[in-house]
Order: sequence, then structure tokens, then C-alpha cells
Amino acid sequence: MMKEPLIQLEQIQAGYDGKQVLRDINLTVYVKDFLGIIGPNGGGKTTLVKTILGLKKPTAGKITFFRDGKPVPSIRMGYLPQYNKIDKNFPISVYEVVLSGLRKSLWKRYTQAQHRAVSDMLHRMGLESLGQRPIGALSGGQMQRALLGRAIISEPDVVILDEPNTYIDQRFEAHLYQLLEEINRERAIILVSHDLGSVLQNVRSIACVNETLDYHPDTELPE
Repeated sequence: MMKEPLIQLEQIQAGYDGKQVLRDINLTVYVKDFLGIIGPNGGGKTTLVKTILGLKKPTAGKITFFRDGKPVPSIRMGYLPQYNKIDKNFPISVYEVVLSGLRKSLWKRYTQAQHRAVSDMLHRMGLESLGQRPIGALSGGQMQRALLGRAIISEPDVVILDEPNTYIDQRFEAHLYQLLEEINRERAIILVSHDLGSVLQNVRSIACVNETLDYHPDTELPE
């Protein structure tokens, strides 16, 4: 069966302050793919993710998104940023964090169905008793679950997770990967990690990023 493309990167170059971080990046992410992105610190993993998300404009190359095999201007993407990028002093509750994943137009109120979806998501993430708690009062693992709920509540085509197992206790790490397995039945996942061991158990394909990119389908890494 032919795999359907979702995101295609061709000859991508990207960098900061005149320094090239990524060069000649070619990568296709497929519908319901589970791609692991690994590589050393400073090798360009986060830059690659920001480029896919549209948060960083490449200096050269082309990104194409697809729906039903046809190019489209954009697709829906959910994003779980690195834990250390979160402002834990921001005055917002766990419930509001998850709700904020359902972007609404400024003049419309959230619907009852959307509020029900948030309650269901809190339950799915094991956070139903913490909905009114400020995010600053959460443990690292609880925070990651709230952010994962926010990333997937809009039912995106792809969920991008940047080092999701940082600050998570081992008990929840197993639950996290079980959740990702369930999520992957519905949508593609891109998982960035420096921990090759945990990635290998779960992903279908691997991209090794260190300025350039090596792609390994079926998680068969070279000896």
C-alpha cells in the first residue's frame, strides 16, 4: 500500500544570525507516521521542528503540505514545546491551558461541546482533579500531560513533541508512550528526543539531524 505524504521538505536550509544550522534537508512525513528526530544538542532538531511549524522561515528550499494526496496551503498541527520554554508563572489554570488548544475567533464564546471536550481530555490525561489548579503548581509530569492535552485537543493532522519525556517520572513515561500509541492511530506524530532508547521502542522511522539529515525508515539504524 502506498504511503500518503503529509509534509514534504525539499532542500531546506535554515539558520540563525548568519550561522547555518540546517542544510540540504530532504524529508517526507507520511499520514499517521510516527517519526523520531534524534541528534546532538545544537545539531538542528529544534530548528527543524520550528521550520515545519512555520515558526522559522527557511533561507532556501521548499515545504509542501498535503491532504488526500493533493498539495494544500496548510495542515493542522499540534505542538508540545520543550518543558523549559514554558512560563510557569503565567496565571492560567490547567483547564484553561487545555482549552487554549481550541482556538476560537475573538468574538465567539467557547461552545458547550468544546468545554465537554476539555473535560474529556483532562480525564484522558489523568488530570481531572487538577483542572482549576494553576500551572505553576504542577509537577513536571503533570505539566507535560496538560500540554499534550492542549496539543491534541484540536484533532490536528500531526502532533509535534519536543523532548516530551523530559521531567516525566518513569511511571508516567510508560503511560505517555501508551497515549502516543493511541494518538498515532488517528494522526501523525513527530517526536524529538536525545534519548535514542525510548524513541526506538515506539517510532516507525528515524531522522538523525546534525546540520544534515539521515533518514532511516522502519527504525533500522546502521551498525
